[in-house]
Amino acid sequence: MSNTYLTAEELSIRIKYDARTIRDQLKDAILLEGVHYIRPFGGRKILFIWESVEQLMLFGYSDILPTK
Repeated sequence: MSNTYLTAEELSIRIKYDARTIRDQLKDAILLEGVHYIRPFGGRKILFIWESVEQLMLFGYSDILPTK
């Protein structure tokens, strides 16, 4: 499977959110490291995985969180 990796600026264009909002509010609160974004080579740069972000926007967490 091939993934599309985007910077915060590139993702902001696709989802119509400010890049700062993505970095400061969505990252780690909504978007999870290793699921929705990665830090290649253990560095500071963050790349968002478009397919995972899109899946989250369309279906939420209902398909990955256990139900009670």
